[in-house]
Amino acid sequence: MHKATLWIAVFLITSLGAAQQALNNDAIVKMIKAGLSDELIVTTVNSSPGNYDTSADGLIALKGAGASDKIVAAIVSRASSPPTPASTPASVVPPPPADQNDPASPHDPGIYLLTTSHDGKKTMTLIDRAGSGHEKTANVWGHAFSYGIAKAKIKAELPGPRAVVRADNSRPEFYMYFPAVGNLGAADTISSPSQFSLLRLEEKKDHRETAVFKVGFASASSGTDEKNTFAFRSDKVRPYVYKIDPQADLRAGEYAFIAATGMGGTASASAVVVYDFGVDLR
Repeated sequence: MHKATLWIAVFLITSLGAAQQALNNDAIVKMIKAGLSDELIVTTVNSSPGNYDTSADGLIALKGAGASDKIVAAIVSRASSPPTPASTPASVVPPPPADQNDPASPHDPGIYLLTTSHDGKKTMTLIDRAGSGHEKTANVWGHAFSYGIAKAKIKAELPGPRAVVRADNSRPEFYMYFPAVGNLGAADTISSPSQFSLLRLEEKKDHRETAVFKVGFASASSGTDEKNTFAFRSDKVRPYVYKIDPQADLRAGEYAFIAATGMGGTASASAVVVYDFGVDLR
C-alpha cells in the first residue's frame, strides 16, 4: 500500500474511533475514494460501530461508488448483528464464602466441637443449647432435719439418654463464640468461658442429670458436682472467640458445658444454660 494511502487510512480510522462516531455509507464511500484496500475497509467495518443504509437503493449506491461485493457483504452482516454492549468496568469479585469448618472464620454465637477425620479433614459442629426437662431436689429431708446445715442439691434433668453431637477422642477441642453485644445465656449474664463448668452427666435410662444448685443454711450457690467436674483451659483467639481444651482425658459418656444464670433458694429451668455432647472413644 502507498504510504500516502496508508496515512489516509490511519487518519480516517483514528478520527472515527476518537470521535466515537458510527460508520455509515458515506464514510465507506470516502474510504473507497481514498484508495483503501477491500481488506482494510472490511476490517474497519467489522471492528467499528455502524449505522448503515442497507436498503436496495443504499446498496446500489455503494456499488456505484466502487464498493466490492466483500465490502457490501461486510456492511450487510454488520448491520444485521446486535449492537456491541458498551464496555463496563470489571465488576468487583466477591470474596469466597467463609469456611465454616475453619475456626478462624466468622461463626454464629454458640459452642462448637472441632473434629478431625482420618484424612485430616476438620469439621466444626454447633452444639445446640439444650433445655433441661425439669429440676428435682435431692436430700430434702436431710436439709430439713439438720435445720439447713446439710445442703440440698437441685439437679437439672436433660431428656434422652444421649446427646446428638459426639466427640471421638478423649481430648476434644471446642470453640466458644460470644456475640459482640449480648451473651450465650439469659438475662445478659453469660459472656465468658469462666462462667461455664464442664461436667460429666449422670446417665439414667431415659435421661441425663447433674447438680446445678446447692441450698444450705441461709445460703444458696450455683454449685456443680465437684466429682464430675473437669477443668478446661480457655485461650482467647480474638475478641469474643475462645478455644477450649479439657485439661484431663474424658472417658466415654455424656457431658455438658453448664452455667447457672440465677441465684437463690430455688432454681428454674430458665436459670440453667446447658450445651450437652457425648464422647465415643475410637
